[in-house]
Amino acid sequence: MLDKFNYTEELKKTILVVDDEFVNRELLGAILEEYYNIIYAENGEEALALIKANEKILSAILLDLLMPVMDGFSLIDILKDDGRYRSIPVIVLTSEKQAEVESLRKGAADFITKPYDAPEVIIARVKRIIELSEDRLVIQSTERDELTGLFTKTFFYEYAGLMDRYHRDREMDAVSVNIDRFHLVNEIYGREFGNRVLLTLSNTIRDFARVNEGIAARGDADDFYMYINRQEGYEGLVSQIDRAMAGLSDAVHIKIRIGVYTCLADSQDMENRFDRSRLAANTLRGKFNQTIAYYDSELQHKVFYSERLINDIHDGIARKQFEVYYQPKYGILEGKPVLKMAEALIRWNHPEFGRIAPLDFISLFEENGLIQMLDHFVWKEAASSIKYWKDKFGVTIPVSVNVSRIDIYDHQIEDKIETLVHDYGLSPADLHLEITESAYSDNAEQLISVLKHFRQRGYLIEMDDFGAGYSSLNMLANLPIDVLKLDMGFIQDIHTDEKSLHMVQLIMDIARFLKVPVVAEGVEVEEQYRLLKEIGCELIQGYYFSRPVPKQDFEKFITGGGAV
Repeated sequence: MLDKFNYTEELKKTILVVDDEFVNRELLGAILEEYYNIIYAENGEEALALIKANEKILSAILLDLLMPVMDGFSLIDILKDDGRYRSIPVIVLTSEKQAEVESLRKGAADFITKPYDAPEVIIARVKRIIELSEDRLVIQSTERDELTGLFTKTFFYEYAGLMDRYHRDREMDAVSVNIDRFHLVNEIYGREFGNRVLLTLSNTIRDFARVNEGIAARGDADDFYMYINRQEGYEGLVSQIDRAMAGLSDAVHIKIRIGVYTCLADSQDMENRFDRSRLAANTLRGKFNQTIAYYDSELQHKVFYSERLINDIHDGIARKQFEVYYQPKYGILEGKPVLKMAEALIRWNHPEFGRIAPLDFISLFEENGLIQMLDHFVWKEAASSIKYWKDKFGVTIPVSVNVSRIDIYDHQIEDKIETLVHDYGLSPADLHLEITESAYSDNAEQLISVLKHFRQRGYLIEMDDFGAGYSSLNMLANLPIDVLKLDMGFIQDIHTDEKSLHMVQLIMDIARFLKVPVVAEGVEVEEQYRLLKEIGCELIQGYYFSRPVPKQDFEKFITGGGAV
């Protein structure tokens, strides 16, 4: 006989014995009662009622197949279609070999052959099935997402790899699906509604994956994945998702982004495939009329190019591939334009790609945090140039430098800039700090707090790209700023479009009310310069005076040779 389980009566696991014959029920009970708490049912209908009443404590069901009212096969079908009972293992009681095979196909865990003439075998089988079921539940708790029931990302990659191994001839798509600005859904409508959105999306994705012989998973937050048979298009999925989301609320519009990477004779590992599909999905940010994007050769080239730039930034700084250029800012209210200050702008002379446009790498480095390294480089170069010109020409040319959002979150930023100013013998007013207008709407409290500290120490704060962001007039009145830099988009048409001119005049009135000067950037032609002077714009920069130039070339503006 097997060793007795070390259970007290209260800790015994509970099993349900279902058989229409009294003798069989009693016999199984006698064999198992030493190790388990036993409850009994005479048919499938009675068993179902007991299962519903005891679902939390049932460890196994021993089920006869041939019974009146409801047979065992019907009960198995009901249990396997109901998520509440699917995890309870069913051990079939039968003497028919064909019935054994059919019950296993339907989802039974094991079978016990009648008559019950081997008690030790029965006890061992029940014990093993319960242990396997419990182990499976532990595994499922890590392989399934708690909210949606989809695979977790780690298990998803494993299963997708198995699909490749056993179906090498299938062409597959790696698909990423996420919700545009999902954090706003939670913030505006609450986490409960956000969870309903996630469940609705996950159910639609699960159904689509099943139809297309694939699997689905939930990644992080609102990221979902499918590995499915290659599709000609995904417009059908978009329609299904839109219909499902419309059922949640008429007032809330949920925008989905779908990225697709087609795996044709692919040598990429599974994680890289979904990195690519997710990258394709991310290209749809801000594109409200487009929902589906495919990873193709053009995007592949862009990714390669971006990765090279990210990898090369450290070497680029060390080898002095980066150079700071300076664009003059002229005061225009004193008759002849007078050089007042300059803006520091970064340029990259890459050994392989040549001169790289700032737009190609600035936004890239802002996304991954490397912009902070570049900002520090520019700050140091600008401070060095201010000191150099001061020593050489006996004049101080203030220089404005960019301060990125990530710099604001650096708790050492004030000390870093203070140290730089001290090391080069400058005063705080020599280094102007430029903050883009859009940064003020992102964690405005912290940004305002940091900038107030800088102003208290004597630094001047310039709001860059004013008019391109989202500042309210009420907010603007309370911001710590000393200069408004008018976005160049306002300047382009002021000499040809009356509305543009009136808009600039309105901004000038706001600046006068705030008692701060305005810098108009992007001035290129005489007509723009003349109109800005007429409406009282204090400072101008742009190609009308000069493109940004290297440090040495900037000296001509200091000596007067560069004035218009």
